[in-house]
Amino acid sequence: MKPHLILAALCFLLFNACKSVKKHNMLVASLHPVQHLHEDVDAVHKKLKKHHPRLYQYISKSALDFKFDSLKLSISKPLSSAEFYEKLAPVLMAVKQGHIGVAPPQKWFTKSERRVLGKSKFEFYDLEFKYLDSALYVSNTKPDSLLLGSQVLAVGGDPVSTLIEKYKTLFASDGYNTTLFNRQIGSSFHKLYFRDQGFSDSLQVTFKKSDSVFTRMFRRIPKDTPQTERSNKTHVTENIKQLTRTEKLRKKQIAREKRQRDKIYGLEKEAGIYTRNFNFAPADSSVAIMKIRAFSNGNYKRFYKQSFALLDSLKTPHLILDLRDNGGGRISEIAYLFRFLAREDYQFINPSQVTSRLPILDYAFSNGAPVSLKIVAGVFSPFIATHNLIKTKKINDTIYYRFRYSKTQSPFKKAFKGHMYVLINGNSFSASAILATNLHGHKLATFIGEETGGAYNGTVAGLFKIYNLPHSRIKVRLGIMQIEAPFKTEPDGYGIKPDVSIKPTWQDIVNKNDPELEWLLEAINKH
Repeated sequence: MKPHLILAALCFLLFNACKSVKKHNMLVASLHPVQHLHEDVDAVHKKLKKHHPRLYQYISKSALDFKFDSLKLSISKPLSSAEFYEKLAPVLMAVKQGHIGVAPPQKWFTKSERRVLGKSKFEFYDLEFKYLDSALYVSNTKPDSLLLGSQVLAVGGDPVSTLIEKYKTLFASDGYNTTLFNRQIGSSFHKLYFRDQGFSDSLQVTFKKSDSVFTRMFRRIPKDTPQTERSNKTHVTENIKQLTRTEKLRKKQIAREKRQRDKIYGLEKEAGIYTRNFNFAPADSSVAIMKIRAFSNGNYKRFYKQSFALLDSLKTPHLILDLRDNGGGRISEIAYLFRFLAREDYQFINPSQVTSRLPILDYAFSNGAPVSLKIVAGVFSPFIATHNLIKTKKINDTIYYRFRYSKTQSPFKKAFKGHMYVLINGNSFSASAILATNLHGHKLATFIGEETGGAYNGTVAGLFKIYNLPHSRIKVRLGIMQIEAPFKTEPDGYGIKPDVSIKPTWQDIVNKNDPELEWLLEAINKH
């Protein structure tokens, strides 16, 4: 292609991209007619009834229908997408299924704007929060250590108490438990505030520490710390030592070993921590501690193989599995891990209830799915459809999808055979709760902490249908597979409850104490 034609094509794409951004931003800021909003309400209600396999598990059909009808009646004037989101989200959360998600459309930026923003960071996002005893505290901070331990009173002029009462209606746990809410309000406060208020370049926050009340202005600043001005003093240039061939090889080997470790342990680059950690209790090699923050990134098979091989060789009598603040992840990982924990043949999950014989195609052809996924699914649709039809089965008018994890499995030869303890809290959700249910049902462990946010009797997850509402462009996420262990508890709608209930105080967090782990180590040492 000739250069002038390439240039013309690039200009055309750039023009259309800018036009698309402008059109989207106009839609986000505009008021939608009442009729269009009513159509969006009907559309999402229809999708729920069509794709959600346990829609009426925690709410009756009549009660949910009434909420949707009431929502339509409450919309009597045009609303923006953000205003409509605040009305729609509480209705969706009344289903009490934690994997249902809803998010308003946000402002888009052009490529040049994104390039500029990529060189900056918002100082407010450097703060980490905990919500305890009806108050929001700064639990960690990078820009200003004086803020550590401060209570947050107001953000952007709005009282925190008002914001939190609002935000608690915008997400749900599985069923009726409440432990997830307090944990999520703290850890997800940034995300909830951004969805509520949108993009910002500056933000005023009011704090209280001891008897002092003060404000801080957080701004968007350059990522790179400005270099200090050079001194006028004469600098002596140091000769850089040339490495020998052996030293160069050793340096490469160290870098290679770090890359391998980062992959096995799952390095979270932004936070600078590993997803998986394995060590022994201080001054006590008889107690191993395995901390898993998520079942997501990294080469989990190598991590568990190495860890349990070491436990087996040392005949370690005590294993602590820490699932606190583990929001879940891959079912393949928890199924693999459980083979190192089981004592006898078992079934890890039941066949999953779905609403369609083609669940994978339903997932792939969601209107909110990436275009690349739709293309791949379209190309391979005959094979995917055949696979789905083989894997699904209709029993008494209910369709089930058979994961391989629903078959009987056997423990690994080097499975752990000692005493096991599991640390849980309200942020132990989804896959964490499925794993914890299996451990509890098989009576393999003692549980310490607080009730999990994930339900004992399973959750609707597995695959997700992403649906963009036609007029408001609000994004709704629906789980389309019921994932559950073969164990059940009554009443339905609660998490795995601890054998020993321990909840950290704010003073524990400030002093970086770990009361659950400290209690457990003392109990093991004593008995």
